[in-house]
Amino acid sequence: MNSNKIAATIVGVLFILAAISSIIGLMLYGPILNGPDYLIQGSAHANQVILGALMELILVVSAVGTSITMFPFLRKYNETLALGHVCFRFLEAVIITVGIISVLSLLTLSRDFTTATAPDAASFRASGTLLKAVHDWTFMLGPNFMLGINTILYSYIFYRTKLVPRFISSLGITGATLVFIAALLEMFGVIPQLSVWGAMLSLPVAANEMILAVWLIIKGFNLSSYNYSRRLEC
Repeated sequence: MNSNKIAATIVGVLFILAAISSIIGLMLYGPILNGPDYLIQGSAHANQVILGALMELILVVSAVGTSITMFPFLRKYNETLALGHVCFRFLEAVIITVGIISVLSLLTLSRDFTTATAPDAASFRASGTLLKAVHDWTFMLGPNFMLGINTILYSYIFYRTKLVPRFISSLGITGATLVFIAALLEMFGVIPQLSVWGAMLSLPVAANEMILAVWLIIKGFNLSSYNYSRRLEC
């Protein structure tokens, strides 16, 4: 297996790892993010919440890893767009990390609440509401807003170069546009987070990442494509 095929396989595996870890992480956060008694349930399920944070850290590493591994292929067509993809992917990872910190801070708040002799419930809940709001905003801006930007950047280069079949890059451009629209609608309160509409608008970009991942693992990048080869000759 040559170095290009190895790199393509790594990108594919990282995409799959990012998707799996993000879903597991969100599920493990349930006790501390959902329900009115999160200040009690968070502490009671502390290890589960911490495991969820570890899953999201795997997501962060995987997301950055995909951009770094794809950069040498993308830069040969357009270095500016390739660098933009890395930067926006990094911003997505930073925003997700802020969300992780907010959840872990909420866990600390929950532990303090359950161990306090006579806790001021109103004060604790006010702090908890703020930390949950930070997580909600990072969940919107990272996996939706920034994801839409960085996906459209690499999908555009894929479409122009035919490094992967155009039906995959076309799905990527469409999915990126829809998830970006979903982020805007959520920001302005048109649709709620984790709604049916939000899920429907996010489905194409998720499908694109999984189809792209499987293709790269099995086939790799098409380095002999006409547009890619012609660009290298210029």
